[in-house]
Amino acid sequence: MHDIRAIRLDPEAYDNGWRFRGAAAATPAILALDEQRRAVQTSLQLAQARRKAVSEAIGRAKAAKDQAAADLLMGEVESAKDDIAEQTRLDGDLAGRLQDILAGLPNLPAADVPPGTDETGNVEIRRWGQPDPNAPAKDHVDLGGALGLMDFDAASRMSGARFVVLRGELARLERALGQFMLDVQTQEHGYTEVSPPLLVKDRAMYGTGQLPKFAEDLFQTTDGYWLIPTAEVSLTNAVADQVLAEEELPLRLTALTPCFRSEAGASGRDTRGMIRQHQFAKVEMVSITTPEQSDAEHERMVSCAETILKRLELPFRTVLLCAGDMGFTARKTYDLEVWLPSQTTYREISSCSNCGDFQARRMEARLKRAGEKGTRYAHTLNGSGLAVGRALVAVMENYQDEGGRIAIPQALHPYMRGVSRIGADIG
Repeated sequence: MHDIRAIRLDPEAYDNGWRFRGAAAATPAILALDEQRRAVQTSLQLAQARRKAVSEAIGRAKAAKDQAAADLLMGEVESAKDDIAEQTRLDGDLAGRLQDILAGLPNLPAADVPPGTDETGNVEIRRWGQPDPNAPAKDHVDLGGALGLMDFDAASRMSGARFVVLRGELARLERALGQFMLDVQTQEHGYTEVSPPLLVKDRAMYGTGQLPKFAEDLFQTTDGYWLIPTAEVSLTNAVADQVLAEEELPLRLTALTPCFRSEAGASGRDTRGMIRQHQFAKVEMVSITTPEQSDAEHERMVSCAETILKRLELPFRTVLLCAGDMGFTARKTYDLEVWLPSQTTYREISSCSNCGDFQARRMEARLKRAGEKGTRYAHTLNGSGLAVGRALVAVMENYQDEGGRIAIPQALHPYMRGVSRIGADIG
């Protein structure tokens, strides 16, 4: 959400920012509605002042036992009441229309975000690890199918497309990945583990920016709850309508949860395998900070996500997204992209975003400094630490051998109860 007072002060900056995000200039409509609303609010204040003055005059007339004057003034009070009711209705209507426009506009990009309309404008920041061009390059679907541990047909029969059934050691490997990620983020990086709701109400989805613009990407129950597309929704909304002590920040939260996405905007993309599914597991990181802390916290969060890939010894690169490729709520985003041998390219496995005060304004999450009267909005950040299903794909493909066996990364050995290779009995 955007601050209407800031838009009044510098409308050109907002239109330029939205243009970078691929949105049309919106300030003329916003400022016109804002001007109408302020005029109505002025009329409302005058009507309220008039009613108060007339009510006081009625009191004086009655004290002077001038009933005729009091009766005449009573008619003015009724007229003022009607005027107040009408101005209040107009104010509410204009406020709702203004809110609808502002709620559909993306966050402004930070000053150091590169321009660009799509992923071709993204800027690679660094790489870690070196892909082996001579390594086996079967994709995870063929590997899992040959092992008899990955079944898309069974999932399709019970649930349709974009689901999978994992069995045996692959199911254990997926669980091991999630537990490993959660342990690193909580035991080494200072995140507090949370077990949050998977079903939330409209206001929670609105607070983190999924509603109203992206309803088609979500799953909704028949009684109005929404299945979370990411634990970012639950974790960030933990501070909705709260006033936080600045001295206690940053607040760092993490959760390993199932995530549910309709993938309505991804029709025809990644239909093979586990890259893009309706249900998947993810370790999410969320930070709540002061405005002064958020830039440094963003870099720290990216490092926390990179640590997982380094421990798993998976080649990856870190990319700064351009303005046109960022998510709706982000002011700056880094993506981590892991190497997939079967595709001979890097694919996104984590996205870490600084949202500034954009979400906090929607959620009414405020900060208060000890000894000061006023409050200000918090900054919120979120990032994947990591997407578990995509990590499973990356491990399978990068740790395969010529015979279709999959070695277990050293970091996961404590979680696999002595299993160091899946398919050890093959060949």
